[in-house]
Amino acid sequence: MRAASGASHVILVVDDDSAVRNSLKFMIEVEGFQVNAYSSAQELLNEDSLPANSCLVTDYHMPDMTGLELVDELRDRQISIPAILMTANPTEILRNRAEAAGISIIDKPLLGSRLLDAIRVALDGHMKASS
Repeated sequence: MRAASGASHVILVVDDDSAVRNSLKFMIEVEGFQVNAYSSAQELLNEDSLPANSCLVTDYHMPDMTGLELVDELRDRQISIPAILMTANPTEILRNRAEAAGISIIDKPLLGSRLLDAIRVALDGHMKASS
């Protein structure tokens, strides 16, 4: 897998719950982003390439691997994109692991514009770090 070049931002949503996945896709698309939605971490990892200008939004609890394991696997493949982890009641250990990996955590339920704000901050920070 490699990161493909592209001018627009693509949000990669990974959630095994189809209702949540579809709701997130709709909410993010309404804000003008292109969204690629995946039902599992493995489905995302099976892609031949991912957009270079992307941001990963992933659930933490999934059947095949956790959201943190997904980010680790992407980084092992030299894919370094900003990531946002969604979870309910994150433990202090999880918060510390995510912080150490540079991953934002958004608590479920997703209220207000917190997720969209986090996406914008992640993309902005990644663009500044890449320049």
